[in-house]
Amino acid sequence: MQICRICVLDENFPGISFNDNDVCIFCQQHKKKEEQSILREKYKKKFDEVIDEFQGKNSYDCLAAFSGGKDSTYTLYLLKKKYNLNVLAVSYDNWFQSETALDNIDRVVKSLDIDLLKVKPSFDVFKKIIQTVVTHDVYSIKALERASSICTTCISLIRFICFKIAIEKEIPIIIFGMSPGQAPIVTSVVKTNPDMIRKMQDIVFQPLYNHLGDMIKPYFLEERHFNRFEVFPYSVNPLAFLDYDEKEILEIVHSLGWQNPEDTDANSTNCLLNSFANSVHKMKYNFHPYAYELAELVREGNLDRNVALDRIRKIEDTNTIQLVKNKLGIN
Repeated sequence: MQICRICVLDENFPGISFNDNDVCIFCQQHKKKEEQSILREKYKKKFDEVIDEFQGKNSYDCLAAFSGGKDSTYTLYLLKKKYNLNVLAVSYDNWFQSETALDNIDRVVKSLDIDLLKVKPSFDVFKKIIQTVVTHDVYSIKALERASSICTTCISLIRFICFKIAIEKEIPIIIFGMSPGQAPIVTSVVKTNPDMIRKMQDIVFQPLYNHLGDMIKPYFLEERHFNRFEVFPYSVNPLAFLDYDEKEILEIVHSLGWQNPEDTDANSTNCLLNSFANSVHKMKYNFHPYAYELAELVREGNLDRNVALDRIRKIEDTNTIQLVKNKLGIN
């Protein structure tokens, strides 16, 4: 199998091609370090300007999606310690969180003295949502280049629940703790508006609604939210423009009481569902759903290529997959 000699993408990745030196088209198009540095400085400054505009003017300066994983934990640390922001952390429990991750959430917000709002959907509804995205081709292959259908669904639910809360509480900034491989830097600081968010939501909402109907409505924005144009927040992914060093990140989050879960797969530090999601994606599409993210981290110099390859090649734990399948009622 042909694999890019710079990153970790192989010949099965959608839209890939290679030059005579076995370098993939994505690496060929990747911006040079000097250009990336300029972009990072641009968005750092933009975020600073957003903070200057809104800090101290609302009950909360920002809302942060907090999964309990290492990246969202590190993001909370930066918001509190580097930027001195008053943060409302929102944790979404999908019924498949590692017990260690759930404990990490409580330990970290206590350590950082941050308010926490926990959201947990009906298990029956969530189960039906996951059954639907596993057994039907709900999303286009283009939409699944960066994440599995299950992860795409969970991330979307988290995203739009956060938008609902932020709009209702008039919180001016929403923070997501996505890695530099998950969030393109040009989307790292965005002033949202109703048309933009409606289009993003429809990509996920409409196919799910076609299968499941009104049961999914509580997890998405309603018309009353879209009518409040004046309070639509900024959407920010700080890790896309700030320094990202996994070793340093782990040192900092461990200092907050965060512990490494021992029951999650190689590409997650909070979710048991991820192993099953990865296995389904690889079976359906023949490439790893984390390949693009890991490839981008390698290109940026944030992750050793051999480490990334090991994470892609590591086989998911069959016992964890069976536990998830049993809980979901999926054969």
